Amino acid sequence: MTESNEVASPAAPDAPQKRWLNRTVAGAGVTSALGDFCYETTTVILPGFLAVLGLPAAALGTIEGIADAVASFAKMVSGYVADKLGHRKLLVIAGYGLTPLGQICLALALGWPLLLLGRIISWFGKGLRGPLRDAIVIQAVSPETRGRAFGFHRAADTVGAVLGPLLGVALLGWAEALHWSDASGPFRFVLWVSVIPGSLAVLSFMAFVRDSRRSPNPALKFFSSLRGLPLRFKRYLGAVGLFGCGDFSHSLLILAATQLMTASMGVVHAAQVAGLLYVWRNVVQVVTSYPVGVVADRLGHLPVLVAGYMLGGLTAALTALAFWVGVDSVILPGVVFFVAGLYAAVQETLESTVTAEMVHVDMLAMSYGALGTVNGATKLISSTTVGVLWTAGSPVWSFGLAALLMAGGALAMVRVRNG
Repeated sequence: MTESNEVASPAAPDAPQKRWLNRTVAGAGVTSALGDFCYETTTVILPGFLAVLGLPAAALGTIEGIADAVASFAKMVSGYVADKLGHRKLLVIAGYGLTPLGQICLALALGWPLLLLGRIISWFGKGLRGPLRDAIVIQAVSPETRGRAFGFHRAADTVGAVLGPLLGVALLGWAEALHWSDASGPFRFVLWVSVIPGSLAVLSFMAFVRDSRRSPNPALKFFSSLRGLPLRFKRYLGAVGLFGCGDFSHSLLILAATQLMTASMGVVHAAQVAGLLYVWRNVVQVVTSYPVGVVADRLGHLPVLVAGYMLGGLTAALTALAFWVGVDSVILPGVVFFVAGLYAAVQETLESTVTAEMVHVDMLAMSYGALGTVNGATKLISSTTVGVLWTAGSPVWSFGLAALLMAGGALAMVRVRNG
């Protein structure tokens, strides 16, 4: 593919439906809400669960980083297989089915090995379904409404990420009053309950989402297809990767808030407040995702994405500041989680939308896989680095380094915009 035609036509082979809020978009949103309800319940209680099991911050960072890396490579493989065979919906259903299976492993875990296995299974399923679901959604709408369609989808997705942690925190508080043989009992109870919405997500996608595309490409070659991706898209992936090297898992934000407030509140109360702060972050993402998509449709998707990356750097910088000054109240962490929710809304709404503007529709699923691979591989680097530096005794340096890397990614994205 030459430089002259690197930005290919975004038109889909199937004529998109005129209404952007159609059955496929709405069904994918409901399914994602249920899926997030399942695994975000885990996200909010996992730091506390690791604490009662006696595992350090480095273990959380490594587990989350490895799980994100597995998800990233699953995204690449799923995109290639789907483009080659033309079967997307079945792979998405299988991906959603793996999430509750991973939750079961977590509920049974006595130490880090089964925790890691459960997180890998869940995140492999997440990686398997993500690019294909996004490709199905984006081909169900017109190019002019992609921003708002993805904004709606991410908002619906994050509704589950709000309700799941709220239920998790409430159940954790309720279960704590019961008699358990050990301190991990309340956490295991919440994990078992989370299996229910995960199972409903599978049924939802089967019932509501339609995938009209049935065009296999048996001649598709994996590495030659990667080499054939547009040059501008490769530069875009480079900027995404640099930002991703600092874009640590937000489970570490929950752990940070827990540690900062433990001295004044006690570990259980601090963990509950930190969980509610994560809910606050998700509420911000729900409320802003659709407006972000509308604004980006009008002002341009790439410029708004650059602004979101800058907010990501600010999130890490404020977290470093909180450790530097020794904050033990909820005010500064509340600001941190607000900014985190805002930049997550921009990032998750627009990275896929910008990708669709740079590649041909026949390579869309694989391009989403490449995007997911870059995001996941760099998440391994960022989460592991932040966790290890933190455990070594320097949370200020760990989050400060993350801030610098995310700022560098924003500057690199400006070059992509101007290039």
